Amino acid sequence: MVRTRKTTAIAAAGLMTLAAVPAGVSGYYAFRSVPDPVVAAPVTSSLVLDRRGTLLSPFLTQSGHWRLPVTAADVDPDYIRLLLAYEDKRFRAHKGIDWRAGIRAAWQMATHGRIVSGASTLTMQVVRLTGEENSRSLSGKFRQAVQAMRLEKRLSKDEILQRYLLRAPFGGNIEGVRAASLAWFGKEPRHLTLAESALLVALPQSPEARRPDRDPEAALAARNRVLDRALEAGTFSAAEIEYAKSQAVPDRRRPMPNHAPLTSLAAIADQPQGSGIRLTLDANLQTRLEELALSAARGWGGKTTAAIVAVDNATGDVIARIANAAYGSTERRGAVDMASAIRSPGSTLKPFVYAMAFEAGHARPATLIDDKPTRFGAWTPENFSDTWRGTVSVREALQHSLNVPAVLMMERVGPARFAARLNDTGHPLQLPEGTRPGLPVILGGAGTTLEDLASLYAGLARGGDVPVLKLRFGEAGASGEKPVTTRAVSWMIANILREAPAPDHAASGRISFKTGTSYGYRDAWAIGFDKRTTIAVWIGRADGAPVPGLIGREAAAPILFDAFARLDRPLEPVAAGEKEQTPDELPLPMRHFVRLGEEETLFSETAPPQIAYPPDGARIEKADGTMNGGGITVPIRIAGGVPPFVVMADNRPLQRGSRRNLSWQTGSEGFSTIVVIDSLGRRAGARVRIDVGAINRHVTLRPSEKTAQ
Repeated sequence: MVRTRKTTAIAAAGLMTLAAVPAGVSGYYAFRSVPDPVVAAPVTSSLVLDRRGTLLSPFLTQSGHWRLPVTAADVDPDYIRLLLAYEDKRFRAHKGIDWRAGIRAAWQMATHGRIVSGASTLTMQVVRLTGEENSRSLSGKFRQAVQAMRLEKRLSKDEILQRYLLRAPFGGNIEGVRAASLAWFGKEPRHLTLAESALLVALPQSPEARRPDRDPEAALAARNRVLDRALEAGTFSAAEIEYAKSQAVPDRRRPMPNHAPLTSLAAIADQPQGSGIRLTLDANLQTRLEELALSAARGWGGKTTAAIVAVDNATGDVIARIANAAYGSTERRGAVDMASAIRSPGSTLKPFVYAMAFEAGHARPATLIDDKPTRFGAWTPENFSDTWRGTVSVREALQHSLNVPAVLMMERVGPARFAARLNDTGHPLQLPEGTRPGLPVILGGAGTTLEDLASLYAGLARGGDVPVLKLRFGEAGASGEKPVTTRAVSWMIANILREAPAPDHAASGRISFKTGTSYGYRDAWAIGFDKRTTIAVWIGRADGAPVPGLIGREAAAPILFDAFARLDRPLEPVAAGEKEQTPDELPLPMRHFVRLGEEETLFSETAPPQIAYPPDGARIEKADGTMNGGGITVPIRIAGGVPPFVVMADNRPLQRGSRRNLSWQTGSEGFSTIVVIDSLGRRAGARVRIDVGAINRHVTLRPSEKTAQ
């Protein structure tokens, strides 16, 4: 025992003498033989950030460590106070070596026979953490001390503190307080509690032995020693320390943030180690929609996944991008980016062929169109419901996604022109090599991507006659392509889609949306927009296999409406444009859509309009009508023709509608002319004589009959 104490005392005396070595001649040569400290900051993890700088995804350094950029300003002040109080009270005053602490440590070792406290400063620890001087021997301590003094001359105190915050070990491959805070508490270090701060102060002294996931009791004891030291120093009150001690330590290590993983990987792929990439994504919305997409995918079976793209209409910024809800799942092929994958769009392109037809004057929302079995060469498209609705308005045809009316519109617009127009907007259709666009394109017979659909619909939301913005993920501005349509037409389409039937348990009338289902239940789509945001949803299997019952309205539309609900703001429908025309106000050729090339057939198969009563040449007396204010109210009956009709008497309109029986009130005696024009522009007329004064005549005579009499 005496011998041990003697050895310890000699060692302590040596340590005290070591402090004076640099002042001696022999110490001078020893001092010069020590290499300079590592001054360069360590390489940190590459980071992908959202539009406000919030962390989306960090990446391991090449050495395999989590080492995230951090400064003292990024850390809760209580952590810094605890750290300095526990590790280096005179950090701001010394020049790399705390001589008072060294003498105290040597004295305590001499009097107690063991090491009671250390003398290592934060600066010396930074030197040791660089890996250059990691020895705990006396000579190693000497070299650390020399390098610490040199480091103090090269770096400021704040820079040295930052080096510690970056390099301190916290167990496993975790380095630095920011990585530790995320790994052990799942939060940024600026939000640490006093108990959490104390644990992170204690861990670097023995990071593996005190790891809370391996030895929670050791971690708890070490944390409480830090809190006791803070109480002794008067850094915190007894109540604060007592409450902090009552908190449990974590029992597991948390995964690092991993939001927008596929998007982040693509963004960081060509960047140098330690880069920070800022995307246009909104971390809060991204997180909410990731949870929504994963929940929806799991509800459709083990191999189904989903993708969502949300766009800021004004800028083209992608504010959320879930490329694959099942990232990391081999079964669901989570490594496939479904936001950029080429898939069959089903009916989601229909609004754009209607828009082109509106632009060209082929139709308007109120135009009537026939939904009935129709052959297009050898092809007879059918509705998804296997039923036919007969004659409907174009508005209804688009709202209910009827197939034959859409193909009729495509036939009139022209598949080549349709494809060229989309190409001009910067969103070309993908066709098999060597093929040309045909009529089936409008029902999903071509490929496109979720991103392209989101961009096209955002073009509608922006008002149509402004360039379609290419979506962007980084800070560079989005370039504009040609408009998708005109402002007036974009409003018509938005208004029609806003009144489309909403899915069960969803409120209608707040967003304009369209669904789609590809052939064989392989892809379900729903794309919608309000004034500020466009959201596009896809759900299916990444391998292209069918999913029975996977329908856009039932699978994708509920996700779309839920996604809009998670925007956490009131929805704003696209502003209304001019009042739409009623059927009676439309030009005659636009009242009923006629298939290209069938106008003459329609003329020959349908009888022209006739005025069944009163006949041409008739004489109208009081007995033929009803007295009304000095005139006569005369019934008019129309036969033949294709409604709606325009009926005029003496060049004054009596009706614009589909009624075949109406009344006409005469204003004076004499000859009058009645004219009827049907929706095909065909007309019939009758010239009649009004005789209010003739009381005794009760029959209407044609000129030929008068001659016979």
